[in-house]
Formats: sequence, structure tokens, C-alpha cells
Amino acid sequence: MELHLQITGMLLIVLAFVHIIFPKHFNWEKELQSLSLMNRQMMWVHTLFITLTIFLMGLLCITSPHELTDTGLGKKITFGLAVFWTVRLFIQFFGYSSELWKGKTFETVIHIIFSLFWTYISVLFWIICFKK
Repeated sequence: MELHLQITGMLLIVLAFVHIIFPKHFNWEKELQSLSLMNRQMMWVHTLFITLTIFLMGLLCITSPHELTDTGLGKKITFGLAVFWTVRLFIQFFGYSSELWKGKTFETVIHIIFSLFWTYISVLFWIICFKK
């Protein structure tokens, strides 16, 4: 399990850094212009905090796999992470319209990759938090 946590941690850190390209890739300069200043800045601030949270989750998995798998506090933390990533998995299917990816090769591949990733880390954290 510890190796899986470290691999997951590395992948989460990569995911955090991928968020850096979001503004340019999704053309936020143009796309967000129609929003009020408050909503526009909320997009930026929330993205920053999501990025930071994902980075710190990854760092925790890399630096503390033993503590996460073998301590009471670690089990509680992995329970929280299991809930977080399971909710994210459900959002993948019920929070985003399939119109965003159906019939589009690149978007469909990304949808499948992230669906599998959310499933993998959700299952990993559930297994760890309930492992005796």
C-alpha cells in the first residue's frame, strides 16, 4: 500500500502542476470577461486553492505513507481523502455534461483517463482506511 500511496502522491503533484496551464488552455482571459470581477477572481482563487490542496495531498502521500496506513490518525485522514476523491469521481459523471467529451477523441480519452484515476485513488484510500 505504501508504494501505491507514493505513486498516487507523485501523480497528484503532477496534477497540481497541470492546473498551471488551465487559464491559457481554457482561454480564461477571454472566457471569463463576461463574469463580474468577483466571479472572475473567485475562479482564480478557487483554482489556486484546489491546486494547493491537491499538491499537499500528493506531498502527504509521498512523505507519510507509513503514517497514513498504520496509525489511527492516518486512517482518519485516508477516510477523508476517500470521501473527497469518491465525490470527485461522481462529479466526473454527474457534474459535467457528456456533451463536453462525447464524440471528441481527445476529450473522451481525457475523460476515461481521469475516470480511471479517480477510481484508483478512491479505492486505494477506501482500502487503506478500512484495512485492519
